[in-house]
Amino acid sequence: MKKIRESAPRPRRRPSAAPPPQTDPPARAHARPPSLPPGTERMATVDTAWLRLDTASSRMTIVGVWLLRPGIQLQTLRARVSERLLRYGRFRQRVEEDGQGALWVEDPAFDLDRHVVPETLKRRRGQTGDAALQARVAELAADPLDRARPLWQFHLVEQHDGGSALIARLHHCIADGMALIAVMLSITDDGPPPPAATGAPGGFGSLGVDGDPEGLADAMLKPISDWTIKAIRESGATHAAGPEGLGTGVDAGELLGTQVANDLAALAFVEDDSPTRLKGRPGSFKRVAWGQGLPLDSVKAVSKSLGVSLNDVLLSCVAGAIGAYLRAKGDDTHGQEIRAMVPVNLRPLSQAGQLGNRFGVVPVVLPIGIANPVRRLYAVHARMREVKGSLQPVLAFGLMAAAGMLRPEHQSMLNDYSRKATAVMTNVPGPATPLRFCGSTVERVMFWVPQSGDIGMGVSLLTYAGQVQFGLMTDAGLCPDPSLIIQAFEPEFQKLLTLALMLPWEVPG
Repeated sequence: MKKIRESAPRPRRRPSAAPPPQTDPPARAHARPPSLPPGTERMATVDTAWLRLDTASSRMTIVGVWLLRPGIQLQTLRARVSERLLRYGRFRQRVEEDGQGALWVEDPAFDLDRHVVPETLKRRRGQTGDAALQARVAELAADPLDRARPLWQFHLVEQHDGGSALIARLHHCIADGMALIAVMLSITDDGPPPPAATGAPGGFGSLGVDGDPEGLADAMLKPISDWTIKAIRESGATHAAGPEGLGTGVDAGELLGTQVANDLAALAFVEDDSPTRLKGRPGSFKRVAWGQGLPLDSVKAVSKSLGVSLNDVLLSCVAGAIGAYLRAKGDDTHGQEIRAMVPVNLRPLSQAGQLGNRFGVVPVVLPIGIANPVRRLYAVHARMREVKGSLQPVLAFGLMAAAGMLRPEHQSMLNDYSRKATAVMTNVPGPATPLRFCGSTVERVMFWVPQSGDIGMGVSLLTYAGQVQFGLMTDAGLCPDPSLIIQAFEPEFQKLLTLALMLPWEVPG
């Protein structure tokens, strides 16, 4: 056996110069990110995901239309936008991408005249003004916003059917539909004042707290906490200790864990839609249509008499109109169902005017194969009851936020998720009384959210001034004539209204 030779300790060498003073390492896991130049801020990861979903066939642009009477002039509109909208700093910022994501950067060459522009409708022989406006909205929905400038634009048709038409385009990375409604309300004549231009460049102060700039914890934990409280109340769970020190009843953590697991599975293993002509790979051309609207009081009467919600009534009519359209094309819809992705707001009311995206989505099944309006209504009611109380919107929000942290080439999972649906559907309660804008009355309001991935249909339901507005945006190749679906919507509702009027009324004793 060899003897291990012990080595003598090496003498310490004296440094030739005094070491520099000790400082914190330049980069640590807990270190704050380097400060950004004035007028610049980091884009939230969930907003970055919406930015990167933009493709030639699916522009991530929210499109809205206001019909005004009497008409307004372009200079009047520009003055109102300058006075109100530009107090939101976000509308003076353009987007730049870097290795960490995306940035909001103050545009040094901002020119309001490039963002509030005149529009002249080209009307074919025999074409109505409404049809020409719908055709132009479809063109603008497919037209990309200029990435070198702030991602929004207003188009004003000064002379349109005795009034004016205002078309608004805003990229989804700026905000979701609920936030943009608050923004649009703030620029009306009697709307709440816009936020003061203080705090962050977006004009809203800090988003979240230190260490949580996205507000992810608030957006996700608050709904989860609310669900936990509801689950405890409904189950009557108690945690009183027994003789062995064991709790009795249902454990809230177990309930929550089961719910999260079930909802994650529901998101991960969504079944494919029925293969209808409305489903396929969309192209770059769109079609737009909208109807005259339904009286809200009539929808409420049907809802009350049949014991279902307003949403149940409207979704059933949408399903009936789509089914009727397919059958008119000669398609067999027996047993068919399609799925619509429905956004669910996660923003507290106290943050209603805060820009950014704070919503999740739930897949809602529309039984288009049920022709009987009553059976279809209660089928929708049962499906919606299953969705209520679900954590799927919160989990979907987390999925979007996580996707925003990935490199663009790794975000295909979002498109894979969207392939499971045929439509995106929004249902937004608007003001009960008509708005006033620049001295004119806003007679009608409609807007559409974008359809990502392979989804080729956007359904918009909006309650405004006592009317329920129904609008469609479709891919021109998959559904070239969305007006036929619009035309089938009211007859489907009339069937339910007739039934509701035939039911016996309760007479107080």
